[in-house]
Amino acid sequence: MLDIKFIRENKDIVQAGAKKKRVDIDIEKLIALDDTRLKELKEVEDLRSEINRVSIDVANSKDTALRIQLIEEMRTVKEEIKIKEEKLKATVEEWQKMMLKIPNIPSVDTPEGPDDSGNQVLRSWGEKPQFSFTPKEHYELGKALKIIDTETAAEVSGSRYAYLKGDLVLMQFAIIQMCLDILTNEEVLKNIATNSGISIIPKSFIPVIPPVFIRPLVQVKMARFMTPEEHYMFPNDDLMLIGSAEHTLGSMHMGKIFEEKDLPIRYAGYSTAFRREAGAAGKDTNGILRQHQFDKLEMEVFSLPENSMQEQNFLVAIQEHVLQALGLPYQVVAVCSGDMGFPDNRQIDIETWMPGQNKYRETHSSDSTGGFQSRRLNTRVRRSDGKIEPVHMNDATVVAIGRILIAIIENYQQVDGSIKIPEVLRKYMGGKEFIK
Repeated sequence: MLDIKFIRENKDIVQAGAKKKRVDIDIEKLIALDDTRLKELKEVEDLRSEINRVSIDVANSKDTALRIQLIEEMRTVKEEIKIKEEKLKATVEEWQKMMLKIPNIPSVDTPEGPDDSGNQVLRSWGEKPQFSFTPKEHYELGKALKIIDTETAAEVSGSRYAYLKGDLVLMQFAIIQMCLDILTNEEVLKNIATNSGISIIPKSFIPVIPPVFIRPLVQVKMARFMTPEEHYMFPNDDLMLIGSAEHTLGSMHMGKIFEEKDLPIRYAGYSTAFRREAGAAGKDTNGILRQHQFDKLEMEVFSLPENSMQEQNFLVAIQEHVLQALGLPYQVVAVCSGDMGFPDNRQIDIETWMPGQNKYRETHSSDSTGGFQSRRLNTRVRRSDGKIEPVHMNDATVVAIGRILIAIIENYQQVDGSIKIPEVLRKYMGGKEFIK
């Protein structure tokens, strides 16, 4: 969430930012409610101070009659405090609900637009492959090679599930191992930063396998996918399934205080993710592009505020390094205000070329949330001078397995229907060169 002091001092900016994100808020109503909150809080604190003062007088008084009188006055004041505390509690609850509805403000370099039509391509890399035949889509190739089976999965689990088999499974774990080798090698990370002109501490990522369940209250603090239409909910257990490893990586340090010298802290979390895809009825139903269950390797970074932008640029550079290593053509896209996430102040996506579909499809996202999530999570940093403030948080995809497999299958397909294995993965697959 945004700092209430910042909101009060920059209400026009906050209102305009919400409008750009197509979120309807009433800043004047929030500020009026905050005035009420502060007034009621002061009244309660003044009465508590009065109780403390009278308690000292009672303890020091030797006059029995006076003590009885003071004790009776304290009882009256305590009853008044109880009434005012209940009133304050109701005000604070309403205030918190309004605060949670205010989105993060888009960065100054975020394009303004109503939806994905306003997104802007920043740069592209790689040559689109040329085929002597009409390229097929991944699900046709996967079915013929017996490495993707959605028909059996539909009988067992329903639509939007799949069995991955044989060499495609080996390829999945080859990709994960390749990425972990990159993320845990400080020399490689240093070279990625240097080649991209980015100034960061080349500190490696800590691999994590996080829980796939999260408490709804914690998910609210993360400000991600908070509706039953998006998530698989289990009310009886007060749990929900995550839609990305980011959800349980970003919340790892809620209520904690980092020391300045320990930042940045970088995590690489591998998990299965779950999404209802309720709003995607009829879209991309073939194959493994849009599934209810899929695997991802995700990055999460906690950094000092002044390093936040460089950290996001670094995450994007890592994403590009992975795609270049795999030899997959892509374009980097600045996501516009109307298409970006609620907690994001800057969002960069990468779309990878899918020749079977003859289009670029989103495969990666990088979200800078600044202090928005950390303020909700109460995750802070203690500066060397003793000052405590919210840390800044960044998250980004390393690989979304289904979509990266699709990109490889379609870009590396051969005339005989086989799939050429990217050279960088072969050492993880026993030297195999083709999936046949």
